[in-house]
Amino acid sequence: MSERSPAPGGLDLVEKLVNTIDLESGADSLGTPEGRARLGLAEDELPGARELRESLRAVLLAHAGHPPHRAVTPLGELLATAPLVVTVDTADGAAALAPARDGSLTSRVAAAVAEALVAGTWQRLKACEAADCHWAYYDRSPAGRGRWCSMQVCGARAKMRRYRAKGA
Repeated sequence: MSERSPAPGGLDLVEKLVNTIDLESGADSLGTPEGRARLGLAEDELPGARELRESLRAVLLAHAGHPPHRAVTPLGELLATAPLVVTVDTADGAAALAPARDGSLTSRVAAAVAEALVAGTWQRLKACEAADCHWAYYDRSPAGRGRWCSMQVCGARAKMRRYRAKGA
């Protein structure tokens, strides 16, 4: 769906994971070797990656003020299993959270969420309001009130539906 630029920092990974499925067509790129390779996943990691994807989508819908699309495992429960370590750059003393030893997708997502929380950008990653879309996007609008991944596609469809509903 969206032609927006990628989310900043580690949120790009979260956005890419959520957007591995096209809800309108049902195409799931995690089902392909190429799609898994883009996220550094092995085939045996698929069930966990899909569960994480849908838990993230539910949170991104909440960021946009929408109810969850379906019942999912709470994101906090999934991220609680992710081992993270504090890294410190000896050159400038900057500290960050990073995935510990395993480098699993869950650990990488947990580190990305922690980075976004510190940066104040986590709430700006949202899921499109359109029920047949729910594509993840980074809301760069000044007021942070974006509703659709694309004003030209999902936004235009929603406005047309409202217009038609008015009987005009």
